[in-house]
Formats: sequence, structure tokens, C-alpha cells
Amino acid sequence: MPGRIMAKAPRTDFRCLADVRLYACCYNVSIMRPSIDVIIPCLNEERALPESVGRLHEFMSSNMAEYSWSIVVADNGSTDGTLEAAADLAERFAEVRFIRLQERGRGRALRRAWTESAADVMAYMDVDLSTDLAHLPTLASAIVDDGYHVAIGSRLLPQSRVVGRTLKREITSRGYSLLFRSMFFTPFRDAQCGFKAVSRRVAHDLSPLVLDNGWFFDSELLILAQKCGFRIREIPVHWTDDPDTRVRIIRTAWEDVKGLLRLKFGGVGKVRHQLRAAGKL
Repeated sequence: MPGRIMAKAPRTDFRCLADVRLYACCYNVSIMRPSIDVIIPCLNEERALPESVGRLHEFMSSNMAEYSWSIVVADNGSTDGTLEAAADLAERFAEVRFIRLQERGRGRALRRAWTESAADVMAYMDVDLSTDLAHLPTLASAIVDDGYHVAIGSRLLPQSRVVGRTLKREITSRGYSLLFRSMFFTPFRDAQCGFKAVSRRVAHDLSPLVLDNGWFFDSELLILAQKCGFRIREIPVHWTDDPDTRVRIIRTAWEDVKGLLRLKFGGVGKVRHQLRAAGKL
């Protein structure tokens, strides 16, 4: 009718947590605290696991009160007492649980933990806690408050601080960064830092399409996310090298190169097609 203003129904097809929070503010709707699961993938870490989970639990108890949070230990094929240590931690802390995978591979462990989680944000970090935990709230806030789909810690930004890293590993890391950036023109620099968070959408829609089950999982996820239009924030971190790292540089580098070539020659396009066909892009 002329002169009559029809009220437009508010949108509810939210694409990220930031949209939900904005909607709640505008329409005075109360919402539950956002939830976050922090995954710790581990292989034969019976000694390091109790101390690391204890430190992480203490930090989150003191600094993540605005979240409903859990710590998930993902034991992927350990043959020592890691599973028993995880079970003990779950008994000790109500916020800790664990999953067990028979097959090894960090990517496999993350995919399983993420796809089974119902949290709003899913993060992961290496069991050695090489990245300063003080960066965790910023990582989560990038997704919850700023609307990013992926947030990653970076050792390669000018503001990053790296302690104790050998020249060999530094050269290898920067060389790999230059390689994937020149191949895919990605804005992020550090694809391999073990300190990342993703939204539920990325965890459930994109991670099942990542083919790699090992160390290349991170790179593949990030490249696919960027090429499929997901927003990525890279955060400079304070990172302390673990001299007991079990990464085999030569073998890992070769697997990385093979993975990059797979993505370059058809891999990215295939995933885009799958997401579009499923109505998720």
C-alpha cells in the first residue's frame, strides 16, 4: 500500500559468528557463549602430554572465560602410554576428553576431531606448546569477533619472535613459503606453524575434502580455503623451537612438493566444484 512501510524480517542465514553476534546486538537477543575445542594431536607423547595439557587447562581457565571450552587429545597411533595419559587427564579435568585413532598422521587426527566436534571454533596446537599461549585469545577472536574463517599463527611476519631455531630450519621454512606463494599467490606466509583455528563451517565443509593425512594437511587446507573464498587472518606469534622435534625435513619437503603439484594441477578446481555442487560455496 502507498505510504505503508513493511518491516523486513531479519536475516537468520548467518555465514559466520560475527554475523550472529551483530544480530544479537541489534535485536537484543541473548546468545550462548561461543564454544571452542582445542585439539592436541599427539604421537607417543606420554611424557610431554600431562604437563602440556595441565598448562593449557590453567591458561584457558584464567583467560578464556567468555568461551565454553574443551581440550581434546587426539592420539593417532601411539604405542607408548599416551592413551593412558590422555585417559588420566580426562579423569582429572572435566574439560578434557580424548579420541583414539589407530592410524597415524596429524592431518588424519585433526580431520577426525574437527568433523566430530560441534564447537563454534576449533583450534589446534602442537603438544610441545611452542607457540606462546597468550596468542590463543587473539586466534579465537579473529573468528568469533572479526568474521574470519581461518586464523593462523605465523613465525614469518616482521612482528613475529622466534627463539632457538636453527639456520637450516629457518631457511627451509622461508624457502617453502616462497615456493607456495609463488605457485598460488597466497597472502599468508607461514602454512606450517602448529597453531591454527577454524570456524565450524571450514571444519565440517572443507576439511573432509583435504586429501593429505600428514604434515601437508595444513598447507592444503589453507590453500584450498584461500582459493575458495574463505577469509584467513595471519597472526604474528612468539614461538620457541623444540629441539626434540620429530619432523623429518627432507621427507616432509618432498611430500610438500608433491602436494603442491597435486593442488596446482587440478586439485583446487576439483574442490571448488565439489563445494559448489553441494551448495557450500
